[in-house]
Amino acid sequence: MGELTAMETVQAADETIHEVGSKWMLNPATWEHGKKHGYDNPFAHYFAGRCGVMGDVDAGVVTAAMGWFEPALVRAMWDEGVAVAGAAEAARRYMLAGTDWGREHVPDDPRLCELAERVVQAVEGSALPLFCGWRAEPLPESGPGRLTQVFHVMREWRGGLHLVATTAVGLSPLEAVLVADGPDKARFSGWQGDLPEFDHLKPRHAEAEEITDRLAAAVYERALSPSERAEFATRVREVGTAVLA
Repeated sequence: MGELTAMETVQAADETIHEVGSKWMLNPATWEHGKKHGYDNPFAHYFAGRCGVMGDVDAGVVTAAMGWFEPALVRAMWDEGVAVAGAAEAARRYMLAGTDWGREHVPDDPRLCELAERVVQAVEGSALPLFCGWRAEPLPESGPGRLTQVFHVMREWRGGLHLVATTAVGLSPLEAVLVADGPDKARFSGWQGDLPEFDHLKPRHAEAEEITDRLAAAVYERALSPSERAEFATRVREVGTAVLA
């Protein structure tokens, strides 16, 4: 199967893990699952469900952990979502939607799950509250649902690292959204009014991506051997092919 460096593992696996997580988050079945559990607004379900692992905190804490959403939008959606059943229960119901989806769409790969869990446990959680909240959540005993949740935890890890990196290079939340995804994504994320120019910020964003990759690679380096990293990347690619095709 060969060997991979830690950085090659980042480049081979991290985007697929992110996309698998996005697939279930944006799936209409997830929205329907939320509606059945009391969340008429899918965005309130998203904010309360994704961030409920941090507990019944003020919306300002959620804004800080999420990173790139406009604060007023976060407050409105968070307050609406946690009013349904509290923060912890929102997270539990949200992940049920994910694991239910995973049982139908994600291949059963116990070995990949084992390797991914080793990576998760090797992460130093400083400045990563959302990741740490999800890492502390109980996992399904086995099967595709467990792998789906572990992938979600890894997705929050990468997202948290990138928030650290964009902050480190001096990008504001709005600037980070604009330079990464453009004005449409900024509007979707709640930002209103005139949007600033952002082309000159692209070098900073490239630097933030490099920092994110470097921080992630350090974890792969200590969690997995070179041959295990190659196996991990291959198995992630196979899951991605099955789920994202």
